[in-house]
Amino acid sequence: MTEETPSNFIRDIIDEYRAENPDAPIVTRFPPEPNGYLHIGHAFAIQVSSGIARDYGGQFNLRFDDTNPEKEETEYVEAIKKDVQWLGADWGDNLFFASDYFEQLYEWALHLVREGHAYVDDLSHEEMRRMRGSLTEPGENSPYRDRPVEENLDLFQRMRDGEFAEGERVLRAKIDMSDPNLNLRDPVLYRILHAHHHRTGDKWKIYPSYDFTHGQSDSIEGITHSLCSLEFEFHRPLYNWFLEKLPVPSQPRQIEFARLNIEYVVTSKRKLLQLVTEGHVRGWDDPRMPTVSGFRRRGYTPEAINEFCQRAGVAKRERVNEYSLLEYCIRQDLEERATRRMAVLDPVKVVIENFPQDSSEEFEGPNHPGKTELGSRKVALTREIYIERDDFMEDPPKKFFRLGPGREVRLRYACYITCTGFTKDENGEIQEIQATFDPESRGGSTPDGRKVKGTIHWVSATENVPIEVRSYDQLFSTPTPEEAEEGQTFIDNLNTESETISRAYGETALGEAQVGDRFQFERKGYFAVDPDSTKQTLVFNRTVALRDSWGKKQKG
Repeated sequence: MTEETPSNFIRDIIDEYRAENPDAPIVTRFPPEPNGYLHIGHAFAIQVSSGIARDYGGQFNLRFDDTNPEKEETEYVEAIKKDVQWLGADWGDNLFFASDYFEQLYEWALHLVREGHAYVDDLSHEEMRRMRGSLTEPGENSPYRDRPVEENLDLFQRMRDGEFAEGERVLRAKIDMSDPNLNLRDPVLYRILHAHHHRTGDKWKIYPSYDFTHGQSDSIEGITHSLCSLEFEFHRPLYNWFLEKLPVPSQPRQIEFARLNIEYVVTSKRKLLQLVTEGHVRGWDDPRMPTVSGFRRRGYTPEAINEFCQRAGVAKRERVNEYSLLEYCIRQDLEERATRRMAVLDPVKVVIENFPQDSSEEFEGPNHPGKTELGSRKVALTREIYIERDDFMEDPPKKFFRLGPGREVRLRYACYITCTGFTKDENGEIQEIQATFDPESRGGSTPDGRKVKGTIHWVSATENVPIEVRSYDQLFSTPTPEEAEEGQTFIDNLNTESETISRAYGETALGEAQVGDRFQFERKGYFAVDPDSTKQTLVFNRTVALRDSWGKKQKG
């Protein structure tokens, strides 16, 4: 464990294990179901498991628990692999699929049947649910619970051979229908599914349950510590029951920790899929989605996400993290790595009347302040430029230090200009601003040493790169989007202003930008080049504003 890594209850358990077994390897895993894309909660789980394997010199496995062919797709497998790798979790050669173990799992199911610990049940799904009981009432034994072993073996083989329809029969464990833990009331081990599997094709007509697959797969792979979210705490007795009843090669230990929850975020894969299929977002990788692919497209870095997960910390109880913490981590990271450029997102034209017609003058702008090794770029000043509309006021208050009638400001990297007039359109909007520049202020200072309080960014109106800018706020308008009012669903909590699209202008150096490149648009925020970009128009996603404007908006 590194000095920078804080201890937690999981690491304490592993320290005790290591003290008793000094030569034993530490083996962990991340076991996603390939039925959707990974989200920020998965990123947290990946960091917990892979971080422990890394810090203890152990092994980290990526295993797909692909036991439900009706919802699983190869697309999800490939997307998950890409996301895990992008986050920096290295599984090396340790890539596995639960479907690799289907034959072994089937043999172990036969073992349970032969030992009298499992039986084929003919009850319907509704009948089983009714007879399961409740938290206050015991369940009822199935009338098929005491079938002879040979009959169970015959029926189970015929289930595998595809003789029965879906839902006609299941294989159940024989445990205790009166146990206080509902997970131990004869859980289903196998169900009949005539579905095409993304890896095994049509070979199997029966598929194991997640509970039956999980622990045995861990054992096959030699997992020492099976780290799960807190929801699996009540599944642990069943996890251990299977390991005790079966001739498995190893005995993993399951440990549960609290999931990562964040304000304004939904992490249910079912609900995220609904957002995609109903067209509320552009797809799984929509920059507003809390998916790893969405974060990547928006311009987040794996380092920032991992830092957020580290700061959130491992806990035994559920808690909710502020979204502002995630954005803080993003800002801190991009402050160090993002190249600086100027872009005007809400442009209004300024005509510098004493600047020569059809002339251009270049000024030097650093690519990153304080990092001279990153060099600089040329920015072109012309007679006509664009500035931000909110950098001008017709009747500015005393503490407004930007442009106004008779006021002087510094154009970043270039010179001083003074507003001499303006015109409006028929709607009363500022249409054009007239100004003059001080030729002796080139480079941002004057021989007489006079100072101006305002510095604004700008872009040439004739030498620029037209861009599309997509600015984002939270996808949901409430910190607890899943808590809908009566008669509504979480969809009703969508923020209708979560995405705004505008036409803007960037300095010419942006013309070299490639998909995925990250920039700080000076005074505006951090932006990344979107895959929707074309040769004609670059598309930029706003990764995060320079300040926590959303949090201030909510508190205001």
